[in-house]
Amino acid sequence: MEPLAPSRQICGQAAEDAACHYLIQQGFHPVSRNFRSRRGEVDLIVVKGDLLVFVEVRYRGGEDFGGAIGSVTRGKQQKIIAAARYFLHHRPRFANHAVRFDVIAMSGNPGNWMFQWIPAAFLAE
Repeated sequence: MEPLAPSRQICGQAAEDAACHYLIQQGFHPVSRNFRSRRGEVDLIVVKGDLLVFVEVRYRGGEDFGGAIGSVTRGKQQKIIAAARYFLHHRPRFANHAVRFDVIAMSGNPGNWMFQWIPAAFLAE
């Protein structure tokens, strides 16, 4: 697999930074960014009170192939869920938190972002 083109990689990172800042403005506190396990990755993990949220940030420049939201396939969801389970297993202090899986779909460019936040976008089964 080829590495991302620098401009695309920079836009993706900028989108993730903007999404994190947006969630902070909504009263969430960052717990982890780009958490990885062997089975998957979670872009952002945030907490607000007793709610722990695993957030997938998706950036797309256009709406081709379903846009940012359409790119969160069932396979991608399963990888996020697997990483979340690993996180929870290794961080017992969050054992009593309610858990939610959100998606923040972004378009636009740095300084002119458009957010579509989907709380409880999918469930762990």
